[in-house]
Amino acid sequence: MSLNWKEINLILEELKVVGYQIQKIIQSTFDVISFQIHGNGKTKLLLVALTPQGCRLHETHRAVPKPDKPLRFAEFLKSRLTNGWIEEAVQLGDNRIVRFTVRTSETRYILYLRLWSNAANVIVCNEAGTVLDAMRRNPKKGEYSGGYYRPESTMSSVQPSTRVYTVRDIPGDQSFNEKIDSYYAEQGGTVSLETLREQVQSLFEGKIGRLNAAIEKLRAKEQVYNHADRFKEYGDLILANLEAIQEKDEFLETEDFYRGGTVHIPLHMTPTAQAEAYYSQYRKEKHGLREIRAEIERSKAELAAMEQMEKQYLSETNPLKLNKIIKHGDLHGQSVQQRLTDKKRPGLSFRRGEWLLIVGRDSTENDELLRHHVKGADLWLHARDYAGSYVFIKYKAGKTYPLDILLDAGNLALFYSKGRSNGAGDLFYTPVKWLRRVKDGPKALVIPTHEKNLHVVLDDQRLKQLEYCRIEKT
Repeated sequence: MSLNWKEINLILEELKVVGYQIQKIIQSTFDVISFQIHGNGKTKLLLVALTPQGCRLHETHRAVPKPDKPLRFAEFLKSRLTNGWIEEAVQLGDNRIVRFTVRTSETRYILYLRLWSNAANVIVCNEAGTVLDAMRRNPKKGEYSGGYYRPESTMSSVQPSTRVYTVRDIPGDQSFNEKIDSYYAEQGGTVSLETLREQVQSLFEGKIGRLNAAIEKLRAKEQVYNHADRFKEYGDLILANLEAIQEKDEFLETEDFYRGGTVHIPLHMTPTAQAEAYYSQYRKEKHGLREIRAEIERSKAELAAMEQMEKQYLSETNPLKLNKIIKHGDLHGQSVQQRLTDKKRPGLSFRRGEWLLIVGRDSTENDELLRHHVKGADLWLHARDYAGSYVFIKYKAGKTYPLDILLDAGNLALFYSKGRSNGAGDLFYTPVKWLRRVKDGPKALVIPTHEKNLHVVLDDQRLKQLEYCRIEKT
């Protein structure tokens, strides 16, 4: 629920900001902006939110997170209003439009805060009503640079509302500003803690559920592979009874000297070939059993990390900070989605601008990346004629791979290969969709097609820069 006009008047009456100087402007997200002001020996932080069902203006005592990158409107406000003095702060009738008049050493600006749930905006004009910029540009309504905005001129033609508005009765002994700050932080609007925590739970619920389901499937497969020893026993029993097996026998019935009793062993080929087939099946399932158990342990560790991350986010008490974490990234610039993906991904990951480079350091990591973390349009690089890493560049829709990024990936591929000591070498590169797995070959072995060649000379400076771009898995 947004503030009504009577609540806005009460907030302005408590704030008494006329004579204050604007010191800092912080736009946390595209719909939340804050002004740090100082006057009468006090510093206040005014929060303006244009969030649907949560449009408001009030003083906040909660930390306001900075954005990951500068936002256009905030940069404009900083260039015009920083160090300006507030000469006026008034609501225009009962229209939920607040007008701030800000004077700088050179000029006077009019700042309109329109706190309408379905058409909220912050608009900066000069004294003539010419729009200098708007938080949400809307050319159809003249709310863009060079447009005209003067809501006072149309107020007389608007019929007054017959609806009766009252100030909300929020329990507590604090000022109304403080009550509103706490109310919206806990339960009001789309940036309330309650709503944001529901988003976090929804995000983690699906991932945790899928991970639990994957662990259960692995455990079911583990139970099947637990019987691998039986294939070795079948091979031993066949070889121990070669003289008793006739050419046309479809099974061997013999005493089971491993487990007692009589056993019936199917025969689909010659006895020695059949014994070797059972031995081969035994080796395959024994190897598979080790991999399954290792995957179960990795999945359990990932599940524990995911549950810990969820607990960490749900314990956050600042809604603006939690909103920033979900939408734009945490202190490391990574969103919740990115952190979950980065924790799960094996190998090394590097963020170079908008590009993500992934390095598999051995056959196990190469195989895991190929199976679960890359797609057909992603680019694969590998040192020619040398064993070593697979390096992948994640595809970005509508963009080609820049040469600088190719050289980054090429340096990584050569550095993490057995050709590192040469200082230079040739590499294959091709989209993942043109890789063909070698049937019954070693893990992660692929044959590239449509491949191109890249010659790389190891660049120590480039590798040092990449090290600073490495994503740490906390």
